Amino acid sequence: MTTAKRDTYTPETLLTVAVRVFNERGYDGTSMEHLSRAAGISKSSIYHHVTGKEELLRRAVSRALDGLFGILDEPGAGRGRAIERVEYVTRRTVEVLLAELPYVTLLLRVRGNTKAERWALERRREFDQRVADLMKAAAADGDLRADVDIRMATRLLFGMINSLVEWYRPQAAESGAGVDGEQLAETVVRLAFDGLRTSH
Repeated sequence: MTTAKRDTYTPETLLTVAVRVFNERGYDGTSMEHLSRAAGISKSSIYHHVTGKEELLRRAVSRALDGLFGILDEPGAGRGRAIERVEYVTRRTVEVLLAELPYVTLLLRVRGNTKAERWALERRREFDQRVADLMKAAAADGDLRADVDIRMATRLLFGMINSLVEWYRPQAAESGAGVDGEQLAETVVRLAFDGLRTSH
């Protein structure tokens, strides 16, 4: 192993490799040996940057969660009628998912077996609840159909968004063979809310 390679390895590049391996093997199925081989550096070099694989997991899911919670602080999430805010949050959630695809994929796959995973699940539930509250507010305003159960609609909305990690391939979009991110975000919003909105 060359010293030059070890010296140029950063916590960020290590995190990128770790997320790829966690997504391929599953977090529980990944050992420090797997990470060491994938990164092409020794285990001691990894420990120079982090305390272990759980710290890498926490950093990775934090990146996804920071992106999602950041949406709720954007002006579009806090202004206007609840229906406009929930459509904005939905569109931006898709955009963040696509921009941080490996990180959000990992977040959606955590099971709660470790302290970091339980923390991530709790934060994810908190985000989901904030969106559910917006949906309820839009329903209370009379902007969502009264004949649709809002809790079920919220679950279906998240199901549609979260399923993107299973089939969306950025490489296909870049080569023109797939849908681009902006088009995808707009399609999710239209599919969900054209069916949920009341016609005024």
